[in-house]
Amino acid sequence: MRVVVDRTRCIGSGQCVMTDPEVFDQDEDEGLVVLRTPEPPESARERMRAAVALCPSAAIRLEE
Repeated sequence: MRVVVDRTRCIGSGQCVMTDPEVFDQDEDEGLVVLRTPEPPESARERMRAAVALCPSAAIRLEE
């Protein structure tokens, strides 16, 4: 599983960071998503699906 983010779509809501702060962060300048771990462990799969579903701007996707 690979996580892909599109910073041009991100609106900085922070839902992804609240879902999994080990995988996602926000930059200090604009508050946009920063991907800390592009290939999280299999144990994070459900949290990654939740992050995709919770993102209001559809800036996150998973590649299986």
